[in-house]
Amino acid sequence: METTQNLSEQRIADAWADLQAHANNGNALQADAYRMAFADPEFLLRRETRGIRFQLEMLKPDLAQQQLGIENTVVVFGSARFREREESEAALATAREGGNAESIRKAEAILRNAHYYDEARAFGRLVARYSAHAAKEDQMFICTGGGPGIMEAANRGAHDEGALNVGLNISLPFEQSGNRFISPGLSFKFHYFALRKMHFMMRAKALVAFPGGFGTLDELFEVITLVQCKKAKPVPIVLFGSTYWQRLLNLDVLVEEGTISPEDLNLFKVVDDPQAAWEHIVRFYDLKT
Repeated sequence: METTQNLSEQRIADAWADLQAHANNGNALQADAYRMAFADPEFLLRRETRGIRFQLEMLKPDLAQQQLGIENTVVVFGSARFREREESEAALATAREGGNAESIRKAEAILRNAHYYDEARAFGRLVARYSAHAAKEDQMFICTGGGPGIMEAANRGAHDEGALNVGLNISLPFEQSGNRFISPGLSFKFHYFALRKMHFMMRAKALVAFPGGFGTLDELFEVITLVQCKKAKPVPIVLFGSTYWQRLLNLDVLVEEGTISPEDLNLFKVVDDPQAAWEHIVRFYDLKT
C-alpha cells in the first residue's frame, strides 16, 4: 500500500513539474487533451468544472486544520480599515499635511476607532492563554478573515502568545493578502464567499463581531440567521462596541413589527471590554479557566 501511495504521489508531482516547466519555457498554458485532467488549469477553470473547484475549496482548508489539530475556533470579524494607534496617528498627520478635507475626515475616523485594534488584539491573547493550558478537546483557536485591521489584530494577539491561529482570506478585485500574524500553514485564500463562510462556521465555538462595514454585517447576520433557524448549533455571538452597534442597529423595530420574536434578541450580547467578551464565552460553555 505504501509503495502504491508513493508511486501515486510521484506521478502527481511529475505532472505538476511538467506543467511548471512548460510555463517556465514561455509556452502558453493551453488546454491539452493529453495533459492529465488534474494538471490542466484551463480545464479546471471551465464553467463546467465549478463543482470540482467547490470541493477543492472545501477540502483543502479542512484537511490542513485537521492535521494541525484545529477543531474549535473563535471567529473574529471586523473592519479591515482600522489600524493600531501609531499607524493611525501617522496617517492623520500625512492627511493634514496634504490639506484634503475628505482625507482628513477619513483619517480622523480611523484614529478615533484605533482602540478597537488594541482590544481585538487583547481578546486574541485571552483566547490563546486559555487554550495553552486547556485540555486538547477544549482548546479554541482564533480564526479571522485573514486581512488587515481588526482581523490582523486578533491574529496578532494569538501570535503574541505563540498560539496557532487561522486566516480565511478572500480573493478580491483590489489587492489583499493574508496578514503576517497568521500561522504558517493556516493562511488560506478563497475564491468563493460561500465556501469561506462555511469554513467560518464549521469549527466556530463563538463569534465576536467588532465594528465593521458591509462584509462584517453580512457575516454577522448570516450566523445569527443560521442559529435562529436552527441550521447551526447555538454559539455565543458577541457584538463588541456598544456605541457603534447601538447607533447602527435598532433591532427593537423588528420585534415591534413582528418580524422576529423578542427572544431572538437574546441570540447576541453587546460588550465593551475584551475580558467581558471572553467571560461571556466562558459562561456559555461553563469552561474551567
